[in-house]
Amino acid sequence: MHPSIHARINPDKPAMIMAESGVMRTYGEVERHSNQGAHLFRSLGLKPGDTIAICMENRPEFFEVVWAAQRSGLFFVSVSTKLQIAEISYILEDSSAGAFVTSAAVSDLAHQVAQQVRGLAVFSVDGARGAIRDYSKECSSLPATPIADEEAGIEMLYSSGTTGRPKGIRPTLKRGQPITLEDLVVTVATKLYGAGEDTVYLCPAPLYHAAPLRYGMAMMRIGATLVIMERFDPESALSAIQRYRVTMVQFVPTHFIRMLKLPQSVREGYDIGSLKSVVHAAAPCPVPVKEAMMEWFGPIIHEYYSGSEGNGSTFISPQEWLAHKGSVGRPISTKVHICDENGNELPPRSEGIIYFSGGPSFEYHNDAAKTRESLHEKGWSTLGDIGWVDEDGYLYLTDRKSFMIISGGVNIYPQEIENLLITHPKVMDVAVIGAPDPEMGEKVVAVVQPGNWAEAGDELAAELTQFVRDNLSHVKTPRKIDFMQQLPRLDTGKLYKRLIRDKYWQQDGADAAAQPR
Repeated sequence: MHPSIHARINPDKPAMIMAESGVMRTYGEVERHSNQGAHLFRSLGLKPGDTIAICMENRPEFFEVVWAAQRSGLFFVSVSTKLQIAEISYILEDSSAGAFVTSAAVSDLAHQVAQQVRGLAVFSVDGARGAIRDYSKECSSLPATPIADEEAGIEMLYSSGTTGRPKGIRPTLKRGQPITLEDLVVTVATKLYGAGEDTVYLCPAPLYHAAPLRYGMAMMRIGATLVIMERFDPESALSAIQRYRVTMVQFVPTHFIRMLKLPQSVREGYDIGSLKSVVHAAAPCPVPVKEAMMEWFGPIIHEYYSGSEGNGSTFISPQEWLAHKGSVGRPISTKVHICDENGNELPPRSEGIIYFSGGPSFEYHNDAAKTRESLHEKGWSTLGDIGWVDEDGYLYLTDRKSFMIISGGVNIYPQEIENLLITHPKVMDVAVIGAPDPEMGEKVVAVVQPGNWAEAGDELAAELTQFVRDNLSHVKTPRKIDFMQQLPRLDTGKLYKRLIRDKYWQQDGADAAAQPR
């Protein structure tokens, strides 16, 4: 399946609609523009197996460039618009990108990248500027028919960099495959979530992230209509569902939390009755949050657990979740193994490192050591997450291994504390980290974004401390609660927790250096 097929059958059908502006692209337009883009890439000397990169805000041109690369047999790297020059330059050089397509929204970044990365053709869909070429203008003079040597390309994703420098995940690209090659996400969307040509799919997240990119492409392979939010806003999401009669949407837990914190009168003011399937992933969802969403939206909320690496996935239906609350499901085509630090497989209900077997292999681009670290001696692979399975094989996530706090020799997982604190009515967002402690090694610190900044202070800190103490073990109660007006959270729901944690460890080092000797 491929949008080119739908362009032949139903060229005037909307393929994409921008939720706020209403700007639309039909399947016929996507076909024409992606063909012209493919001709442009060939004119640059880019051949199958080469790489391009894309960095732009949510807009129809994003997918037109993606499909141009896909039908040219290229790797396409989607780059976050939130990254800095050094990070973007690193990704472009690491991936060996031959072309970089941007927009006016990131023109300053693109201009600097054009000066720093040699041999890179830099384009903007919004016109030329200095060394930046006009992508739309150059495409407009090229044929709107397919290139002669079409073959399937594939996405090459980079990790979010929440725990360090972004890692490139380069999948195996088999040469000579048809552009209509079967897609795993299409299978999941159709078989598990009931997606089809009549689906109206709402994308509330940035397209440069893995799930919005992959599911957006899957919807266009199916022939559905993709409604793309320019940016997420909780009330705007409800408005888009009502306006476009959305039947399927994919959220992250942060979206759920922000929608639930809307006034009841606002939530009840929108008709969401068109929804048939709601999917969420990307981060663990606190059980009370999902219970509240299930009560509001009905038992239509599906969940999956996976990673950009694509080495394995688990899935859980609404009905299964209600019987196994807190689980992220069971695998369909792979197998889950829970192992201790020595690689020994553990029995049910034992926490350990989550490994997958039977799934596609992957490698971290130009990082053989990191690839080796992800592998079990039996060839299984891990994303670095901690969890456990019950007797029925359902997986439960605990946290990421890299976020674990060791305080006085006790292992503490921040996710459990975060899941509790986010349910407090005065908390909008929270991150729990381990900070240096001379006696315990590390101490638990909660960094809270309050719903009302005026309430930030000792009184709220004491209230939240008591809230945790009343619900969790005393060793998990934060020794300190600090406040931040805005946590550094990605639009996918992932925290840049490293940035928060580093401030505490750097400050501790500076304080130690300042001590008299």
